[in-house]
Amino acid sequence: MTTKKFTGKTAIITGAGQGIGFEIARQMAAGGAAVLINDINPSLAKKAAEQIAAEGGRCNSLPGDASDINFIQHMVDTAVEQSGSLDIAIANAGITLFEGFLTYPPESLQSVMNLNLQGSFFLAQKAANQMIKQQSGGRIMFMSSVTGHQAHKNLVAYGMTKAALEMLAKGLVVELSPYQITVNTVAPGATLTERTLEDAEYKNTWSRITPMGRPATVEDVANAVLFLVSPDAGHITGQNLIVDGGWTAVSTSPY
Repeated sequence: MTTKKFTGKTAIITGAGQGIGFEIARQMAAGGAAVLINDINPSLAKKAAEQIAAEGGRCNSLPGDASDINFIQHMVDTAVEQSGSLDIAIANAGITLFEGFLTYPPESLQSVMNLNLQGSFFLAQKAANQMIKQQSGGRIMFMSSVTGHQAHKNLVAYGMTKAALEMLAKGLVVELSPYQITVNTVAPGATLTERTLEDAEYKNTWSRITPMGRPATVEDVANAVLFLVSPDAGHITGQNLIVDGGWTAVSTSPY
C-alpha cells in the first residue's frame, strides 16, 4: 500500500518487531500514520522502529509485555502523548505453544490465554475508551488464525484462543458501533516469517497443500489488515477475513 490513507492517524501494533506485525507497521507508516511498535524483545522493537524511520516513516518503539494490563494502558497513553491521538489498535502479539491435549500443562495454557486473549481484550478496551474520548471513531483489529476454524494437531489451546478472538470482534460490534469504532479480525494461514522459515520443510510442505500453490507472505496478510483498518472499510465490522490461499476450503493436513 503506497497511498497516504493513514495520514493524521496514530496506530499501536503489538508484537511487531518482526514478521506480520512488522510488515503491517511498515506499510502503515508508509501510508502516513504515526506508528507505535510494541514487542517483548527490546532489541527487535528498536531495530524495527529504526528501519521504518530510515524509510521515512514516523515510528517509535515501546518494548514490553502486551498481556500486562498496566503496560497496555501505558502503550495507549504513550501513543497519545507522542502523536495526540489513538486511531488504530492492532492486537497482533500472540504465542503458539505446540503440545498435545492430553499432556498440555497448566502453565502453557495460562501463557497462551494471557497473551492471545487477555492482551487482545484489554488493548481493545483501553484503546476504545481513548477513541470514545476523542469522539472521532476508530479501528480495532485482532489477529486470528486458520486454526480457529480447522483442527490442527497439537494446537488445540492456540486454536481455541483464536476462535475466541473472532467472537470477541462480533460481540464488540454491539458495544462499540455507536461510537463509530469498527472491530474486525484477520485469520492468516501458513505464512513465511522469520519463525516459520526456521523449519527447512515449511515452505515446501505448505506450497504442496495450499490450493494457490504457496504459503502467504507477510505482505499478503498485511494488505488484508490494512484494508480493514483503512477508511475504505468504514462500514465493515464484526467480520473475519481468512488469508490462506484457499487452505481452509480443503484443509489438507501438513502431517
